[in-house]
Amino acid sequence: MLMATSYPFLEIFWTMLIFFTWVVWIFIVVSVLVDVFGRADLSGWTKAGWTVFVIVLPFVGVLTYLVVNGSGMAQRRAL
Repeated sequence: MLMATSYPFLEIFWTMLIFFTWVVWIFIVVSVLVDVFGRADLSGWTKAGWTVFVIVLPFVGVLTYLVVNGSGMAQRRAL
């Protein structure tokens, strides 16, 4: 049986931090993919390219998309 004393507070805090970071990461990936497929100015091949880039290299793909299209993403979401 798992006792509360065998799982200290800092480990609980670390587990919660990892879990919420993972949830935020999934939210960012979904937001990027929703923005990619919601754009009317991109061709189908460009949408497919961004999708493959985000799926194959997730950190690099998402960060690149946010750097390249971050301001446009905010403007499209505000409309």
